[in-house]
Amino acid sequence: MAKRDRASGPRRPQAMAEVLSELLARRGYARVEASEQLAAAWRETVGVRLADCTLPGRMRGRTLEIVVEDSTLVQEFTFRKAELIRGLNDRLPDQNVRDLRFRVGPLS
Repeated sequence: MAKRDRASGPRRPQAMAEVLSELLARRGYARVEASEQLAAAWRETVGVRLADCTLPGRMRGRTLEIVVEDSTLVQEFTFRKAELIRGLNDRLPDQNVRDLRFRVGPLS
């Protein structure tokens, strides 16, 4: 049996919520769910027509990356950035999106 650090004291039982939260974080399920929520919020914010030309990517800090089909749409989204951020934060207040970063790329 390995020695326990005396400073940490005896191990206490963990609440089921803590165990599940830790398991979800380790397995990456929380990221998948957050990603799906971001995609749904993006679709609602920009509408189906524009959402079909984009692919929400990762959150890096408080910046959401969006892959866009072409440079014309990048320009349109850039002009509407403040409106889009408000729309996302209205739908997902816990994400606290502060910026959007657009780049042209494949949507697959």
